[in-house]
Amino acid sequence: MALHFAPFEYQARIDKVRQAMEREGLDGLLMFQQESMYYLTGYDSFGFCFFQCLYLGGDGRLALLTRSADLRQAQHTSIIADIRIWTDAAGARPADQLKDMLQSLGAQGKRLGIESNSYGLTHYNGKAVETALAGFCRLSEASDLVNRIRVVKSKAELAYVRKAGKLGDAALKAAVRKTKAGADEGDILAAQQGAIFAGGGDYPANEFIIGSGPDALLCRYKSGRRKLGKRDQLTLEWAGVYRHYHAAFMRTLIIGKPRQQHLRMEAASREALAAVEDVLKPGHTAGEVFEAHARVMEAHGMAEHRLNACGYSLGAKFTPSWMDAPMFYRDNPHEIGPGMVFFAHMILMDSERAAAYCLGRTYIVGENKAEPVSTYPLDMIVR
Repeated sequence: MALHFAPFEYQARIDKVRQAMEREGLDGLLMFQQESMYYLTGYDSFGFCFFQCLYLGGDGRLALLTRSADLRQAQHTSIIADIRIWTDAAGARPADQLKDMLQSLGAQGKRLGIESNSYGLTHYNGKAVETALAGFCRLSEASDLVNRIRVVKSKAELAYVRKAGKLGDAALKAAVRKTKAGADEGDILAAQQGAIFAGGGDYPANEFIIGSGPDALLCRYKSGRRKLGKRDQLTLEWAGVYRHYHAAFMRTLIIGKPRQQHLRMEAASREALAAVEDVLKPGHTAGEVFEAHARVMEAHGMAEHRLNACGYSLGAKFTPSWMDAPMFYRDNPHEIGPGMVFFAHMILMDSERAAAYCLGRTYIVGENKAEPVSTYPLDMIVR
């Protein structure tokens, strides 16, 4: 098996989830989030875009229902021994085959948690599951049960996060080398992704963001490329990725002489990030981290240019997004604790002046402070 963690680590995670199930009065858990499947068993696949479900019983028994294309994937990458296949055919009804599997596992009449807030469970399939299991068992919302546990990383997981941080630095160095007037965005993007692959890394859970000129103000990937002008701006958001663990980063590079607005934005971003670092430690909440960011931005007159969130948790994530909960936004009560991993981003977008400046990196929360997983300087990058 191609496992990324020792068997005892998976067992420890399963035990924590079983304890949480017991506290919530659940006899079993129906998992549709690929992150939960990977976290508990190592199962590594993008097959969740089709119907599949991992069941964990209160007795610790695991069973996976998936397609034939993922049978060997599950056998090779996971600790799951009981793998069932639903049949691809005209009029296929995998939800009914899920009911059959649960029947064989003694789940009839039981109270089962279900991860309904999942990219792996479409509304169409969710309705089919509810219909198939109506009167068979009692379903209870449990989308956050595994998420609450995996937000705190083990030492083995943090080693992968630190490796992802090094890959992220390598990607930035590769981008800086390629960035100059006349450079093609495609070459910069290729250099970043190539550096991560060359370092043993993985595909990210969502596309890298790259945009220059007016597109530097975008926070999402869009298709289409341009060449950099003699006086330009280039916003990059990327992640070093290792064993699916992400370390995200964000920078705006300046080509030619920086504008005065760039300098003002850079000063606000540096000070805001420092304020966030001071609060990003045990004893504070995610909402307090956001407030630290917002206070600095407002003091610099940047309130209308900032976003309504300034970061989020990171970990082992799958498409379509590397973003995880909790997020840094106003009044979020989630308490910060040791072993958590967060991406803090200071994003400023001035539409009137068509100016952007972004600064962000990933941190591991320690007992007393936040540890950046990047060693690259935070100074403005001018090419």
